Amino acid sequence: MSEKIKLEDFFSSEEKIDTKKIIDDLLKNFSPKEKTVIKRRFGLDRAKRQTLEKVGQAHNLTRERIRQIEKTILDKILLDEIKEDLAQLRELVILLLEEHGGVAEKDHLFRVLDKVSDLSLNFQDEEKKKKIKENHFDFLLSRIFRDDLEEIKREDKLKDAFKLKSQTLEHVEELSRELTREIKKLKIVLETKELLEMITKLESFKKHEEKLKNPVRIRLNHLFEEEMPLEEKQVLEDYRGLYSILKLLREIERNKFGHWGHASWNEISPKTVNDKIYLVLKNYNKPLHFTEIADLINQTNFDHKTTNPATVHNELILDDKYVLIGRGMYGLKEWGLKEGTVVQVIKDILASSSQALSREEIIDKVLKNRLVKESTINLALSNRKEFQRVGDKYVLAEK
Repeated sequence: MSEKIKLEDFFSSEEKIDTKKIIDDLLKNFSPKEKTVIKRRFGLDRAKRQTLEKVGQAHNLTRERIRQIEKTILDKILLDEIKEDLAQLRELVILLLEEHGGVAEKDHLFRVLDKVSDLSLNFQDEEKKKKIKENHFDFLLSRIFRDDLEEIKREDKLKDAFKLKSQTLEHVEELSRELTREIKKLKIVLETKELLEMITKLESFKKHEEKLKNPVRIRLNHLFEEEMPLEEKQVLEDYRGLYSILKLLREIERNKFGHWGHASWNEISPKTVNDKIYLVLKNYNKPLHFTEIADLINQTNFDHKTTNPATVHNELILDDKYVLIGRGMYGLKEWGLKEGTVVQVIKDILASSSQALSREEIIDKVLKNRLVKESTINLALSNRKEFQRVGDKYVLAEK
């Protein structure tokens, strides 16, 4: 590893790396047409990249001619002397990949690089600016640094990523296969800590532990103060190589509440409003009003679709895994909540008890199943057809 720079120098410095300036310097000796071809092809001044055909139409040239121009420019760029800013960015990327075990998911790597870079483009649209910046990273890493890095693209088992050319993927592939098998057997979602404990017991982990549990030389958790739960930030620090590999796997995913499982599971990738309702109730772990459930679904932003309260209410009414416990309030049946009126809830409580229960005991048990006033429970207990008082306690009335 080079000693010219240290990662902490980048993440503690207020000076940002300007990717536009770097690319403008790389292209400064080319003609306006050549610059336009490269910028259109790689989305360096726009969010969406253009195809060879689209660029060819703009310049009245064939697709093959555009391909030739692109290749010629890239070959000349690579022969050009590496400028200081470009050299710093290259070394930063190499250091980051070393910190992540030699390989990192593209989106995760770009998020880290975003913290130390800037884009001197005057765009009001922040999403568009973010996409162009990602296009800059992609262009520099995949084309300019191709002697040092290798791009992993459109793999069945892995997400798009970059790795050091010296890094093999045997350990990633073996871990992916074994972990996927174990997750499918388990059939339940896991917290990050639980998942890590499972991984460290796998044969593939023990075999490749040196690559999977690499030492961390620079802390990065301060970069994600608002974006990551505390537990995940700690994982990023203590198991950065392993975390990086987890982010790579297509079949193992994390849901919006930080739980991991197979990517096809509804608890990981909710596909319907009903899936989202279940996830919200399970993860907030308390009964909620249907309007609050709708709000939380929208705040969680599962898939950028807006969910309205009426749709949520319909799903709650029609599915028996949800229990109405108060006016508009619903919980999960799996919590042990009971359906029916307050009278029916009291009957079920007394029927399951081996002894008579006091008014206070009954009230306490009912309130765990229903959001009602104590006066409503007292009124129900006055129903002599259903309940009989024995001293200061109650039993079911004899029929």
